[in-house]
Amino acid sequence: MGAVLLTWSVAASAQQSLEGMLKERVLGNPDATVELIEYSSLTCPHCASFHKETLGQVKKEFIDTGKVKLVYRDFPLDGLALRGAMLARCAPEDRYFAYLETLFHNQDAWTRAADPIGALGQIARLGGMSKERFEACMADEKLGDGILQIRLDGQNAHDIKSTPTFVVRANGEQKKVIAGAQSFAEFEKVLRPLVGGS
Repeated sequence: MGAVLLTWSVAASAQQSLEGMLKERVLGNPDATVELIEYSSLTCPHCASFHKETLGQVKKEFIDTGKVKLVYRDFPLDGLALRGAMLARCAPEDRYFAYLETLFHNQDAWTRAADPIGALGQIARLGGMSKERFEACMADEKLGDGILQIRLDGQNAHDIKSTPTFVVRANGEQKKVIAGAQSFAEFEKVLRPLVGGS
C-alpha cells in the first residue's frame, strides 16, 4: 500500500506549471495566524538536525494542533542543495514535505555518494517519479532560477545569512528570528506566548 501512496500519474506531474512548482509550501493549518518560516538548505547538517530531532515535537505541539503553520522556503547553499530543492518541488504538492523529510533524513547518503545526482534520482524513483520526469526536472533552469529567487528574497527581506533560520510572525508581523538548529525548548519559548499560553 505504501508504494501506491508514493506514485502519481506522469501525465499529471508533467503538467505542473512553473508557478505551481514554486508556490509557497505550507505544513499545517494554512489559516493559522502564527507562522514559523524556515529558511533551509538540503545539504546543511544543522537543517537536517532540526528536521530529525526538533520538528517532530514542534509539529506535535504547535502545527498539528492548528495553532502554527510551518512555511518552508528554500535557501540552497550549494548546487547540490539546489538540485535537491528542485527534486522536492517537482513532486506533487501533497508529497513535498515527504520528499523534504526523506532528503534530510538521508542527507549523509545522497550528499556523500560518488554520484550525488544519481542518488537523488534513486530517491525520486523510490518516491514514484519516472526517470524521464526526474531528468526533465534536473534540466529545468527556470525552476532552478525560481528557487534561487526565493533565496534572494529571503536574504533581502530578512537578512538571512545562515541556515537554518526561522522567522516567526504573528498576524503578519515579524516577532522573532531564531538562528540555527535550536532545541524544542527554544521554539516553545517563542511560540507558546504567541498561540495563547498552554
